Amino acid sequence: MAEKKKPRYGAWIIVGVILLGLAGFGTGGLSGNIRNIGTVGDKDVTVVSYQRALNEQIRALSAQFGQQISFQQAQAFGIDQVALSQVVLLRTLDNEASELGISVGDERVFDRLQTIPSFQGAGGFNRETYRLSLQQSGQTAAEFENGIREETARTLLQGAVVSGVPAPDAYADALVQFISETRSITWAVVDAGDLTAPVPGATEAAQQEYYDANPAEFTLPESRDITYVWLTPNMIIDDMVVADAAVEQLYNQRIAEFVQPERRLVERLVYLSQDRAADAMARVNAGEATFEDLVAERGLRLTDIDLGDVSQDDLGSAGEAVFAAETGTVVGPFNSPLGPALFRMNAVLAAQEIPLEEAAPRLRDELATDAAREFINSSADPIIDLLAGGATMADLAERTDMRLGTINWTPDNTDGIAAYDAFRREAAAVQDAQFPEVFDLADGGIFALSLDGIVPPTLQPIEDVRDALAAAWQAQAQQDAIMAKAEEISADILPLTGFDTLGLDPIVEENLTRRTFLEGTPPSFNDQVFEMAVGDVRVLDAENRALIVRLDDIAAPDLSDEAVIAQRDAVAENTRAGIAQDIFDAYATELQQRTEQRLNQQTIDAVNAQLQ
Repeated sequence: MAEKKKPRYGAWIIVGVILLGLAGFGTGGLSGNIRNIGTVGDKDVTVVSYQRALNEQIRALSAQFGQQISFQQAQAFGIDQVALSQVVLLRTLDNEASELGISVGDERVFDRLQTIPSFQGAGGFNRETYRLSLQQSGQTAAEFENGIREETARTLLQGAVVSGVPAPDAYADALVQFISETRSITWAVVDAGDLTAPVPGATEAAQQEYYDANPAEFTLPESRDITYVWLTPNMIIDDMVVADAAVEQLYNQRIAEFVQPERRLVERLVYLSQDRAADAMARVNAGEATFEDLVAERGLRLTDIDLGDVSQDDLGSAGEAVFAAETGTVVGPFNSPLGPALFRMNAVLAAQEIPLEEAAPRLRDELATDAAREFINSSADPIIDLLAGGATMADLAERTDMRLGTINWTPDNTDGIAAYDAFRREAAAVQDAQFPEVFDLADGGIFALSLDGIVPPTLQPIEDVRDALAAAWQAQAQQDAIMAKAEEISADILPLTGFDTLGLDPIVEENLTRRTFLEGTPPSFNDQVFEMAVGDVRVLDAENRALIVRLDDIAAPDLSDEAVIAQRDAVAENTRAGIAQDIFDAYATELQQRTEQRLNQQTIDAVNAQLQ
């Protein structure tokens, strides 16, 4: 028998040096020599625009998760592809605007420059501040102003595509009527405590009847006997050697993750016009409405308007006021990317600085994990060659660093290697005598497997499931008794009958909408209530109890109510915006299909490597 190959981890000491080189790659090379990642029509797609889109997407994802997301994590979500699609679409629109002859003059560009806060001085727009800002960002005035010119032309093109979309008033009226219609009900619970006699235990005959009627409850699923080998980064991470210099370089590259300015937890409520936003702010200042009232009037929830933790720069023109506000204070209106808005400051997050010494262990683990992934990746081809030569799973475990295992796999098994989606997918598909392949795992690992046998779905003998059978029969028998008791009580309920006169504890609910949730009710509760006529009484199955429900009243929405009007306006605007977006998406798709795209994947990969 061949001697098992020893892992040559010593050779991987150079990984630290390689990673250090990659960390600095592009600082003076990529961005200095290669300016574009490709072309769309006659327009260049610049490295800078792709990097900027990547960074914006990563910041947005980090805000969503409430913590800084690394590029590797963002890439797992496909953020790099989202950013690439974004910049390609923008350049496609720029190319089309150019071909159509859409452009703006210098006066329009200068007007736009005057609105940018970072170019302002004590007396307004300051040319020296403008020049220094561009110098620091590595752009020339011509490049920046051309970007503004293209952005403005692109906006005109987009506006032309979606202009004229009519307000869907009839749809909005019908939808508001539907979702705002209310019900008033009286309901009560009937449970085992309301039964006047105990439920008898099951006889053997009754158990046999239940067993025969419900075989699926006592059938084991199909199982597959599988032999596999696998190798993951965690198995060898401790053997990876990472240079201290690589750790320090990565820390400096991601310094924004470890050194963060003071931030705020903020909510933003956007309005369609400056007048509406100002009126809402006036009501808050006068004590006529709370911020929660304003949110409810728009048909929104607080979670819908939560910005998470943001910096002062993230808030634009509202930044200074929000950062000066006391906790819980509402300020505004200020302009936002979505329109005039009110902002509520909910908490102060102190500035954060994590020193290199504290961040080093995590960064070292990341670099070591990357090194382990590279080692595994380089091992894949030799393993494939061994499989092609007829090696078994046991042979691979003997001659490589892969580890051998067996599993009796079912779709419910998620232990060990079965926790990986890729393994479960291949385990479900593998066939007898199938030629084994090497497959990737989500964490950078690899595996191969072979099928030893299949055990079909098996009905367990009644004697092996006697306890479970008795419990299932008893639960069903008790619920049947509860439902029968509830039906008996409900037969005596009329439109004016007091539930308490029948020994029930009534619960009165008024102004229920289709979106109202009542704790303790089954998922179909609202659907059934809204099917009932006034005076109807129903008994609903709620698993281990029954609900008796009487519909007392149906009320149409008050279309003159401010909250209903606001909801109707919001529905109409959202629908109009949705139609406009669909029209634009169809236009953009057609435009991209007829516009030539030439992208350099090697350059894109190099940009991505800078961020790893």
